[in-house]
Amino acid sequence: MQAIFWTMEEVAARAKQFYELGIRQEVECEENIGQMIVIDAETGEYGIDPSGVESALQLKGKNPLAQLFTIRIGYDVAVVFGGEMERTTK
Repeated sequence: MQAIFWTMEEVAARAKQFYELGIRQEVECEENIGQMIVIDAETGEYGIDPSGVESALQLKGKNPLAQLFTIRIGYDVAVVFGGEMERTTK
């Protein structure tokens, strides 16, 4: 696979687009709320697990050059420092 290099903003925008245009409907269910989804910004392939680590390793195993983006399912942010996260209702 040929390497495509994007800025962090481009990776985030592409991954969020994949999420909003199809992945969200597949994965936002009660058992996945709070889990991490890791999305390959080039292919839209994704994996879900509690921390995102296993999914990232699997996706990198398939494509070492994959540009990955992680989202916490059901929340607006993946990580916060201090305070509490609020669940979104979309």
